Amino acid sequence: MSFKMAQISLVSRHREVYEPCDDSFALVDALLADRNNLLEHHPTLCMEVGCGSGYIITSLALMLGQKAAGVHYIATDVNPHAVRVTNETLEAHGVHAELLATDIASGLEMRLAGLVDVMVVNPPYVPTPQDEVGREGIASAWAGGENGRRVIDKILPIADNLLSDKGWLYMVMLTANNPSEICLQMREKGYAARIVIQRSTEEESLHVIKFWREFNTQSRSKEMMTANKTVPARVMQESLVSQFPKSDIFSHGS
Repeated sequence: MSFKMAQISLVSRHREVYEPCDDSFALVDALLADRNNLLEHHPTLCMEVGCGSGYIITSLALMLGQKAAGVHYIATDVNPHAVRVTNETLEAHGVHAELLATDIASGLEMRLAGLVDVMVVNPPYVPTPQDEVGREGIASAWAGGENGRRVIDKILPIADNLLSDKGWLYMVMLTANNPSEICLQMREKGYAARIVIQRSTEEESLHVIKFWREFNTQSRSKEMMTANKTVPARVMQESLVSQFPKSDIFSHGS
């Protein structure tokens, strides 16, 4: 079999595991849109946090394929049913990943510190009561607490620790998560960012945002050229926040 993304008909299912939906499709579409950059990036370690059905990590392994030989894939999920389902999805597509049932990257921090070249995350981002966060089963796939940020804010510092010097982070966010604020916070840690895909559905407005360490000037230059070949890099960088609605940027202001 030779696919550039996982086939829905081959994705395994379980009643307690989140199935591929609009957010999953948006993240895979973002990876596909960035596939040439990913191949030129020559990653050696790719990781998904919160693998769910396995649709995303399987798609990433397929789109990189033999052109990125020697890549090691790791996927984690706090839901043990999701780990089993992801394994079945990977096997159905003839690809492999190391799978662990753990919260984000618990137990992996020392082993993977500074080694992850590509991290993909479709986090629990739905605004919910705080007591819904971390529940067992399928609820763990979407419950994000206040502003949908409870789990996102836990993942970002862990990603910062695990990403290599050339590491890239692709993350799905809702408008309600205040992505402009997240981008500014990551900028303070030395990361540049760009929106790879922005998509609105009947229920939500999704953003897939890519982060990379700003001191990697060669990667930064390529990112800005890819984002818009006609706009100078400085202008692209300064205008990132303006890509979000003003209601987002100032939603927590007085």
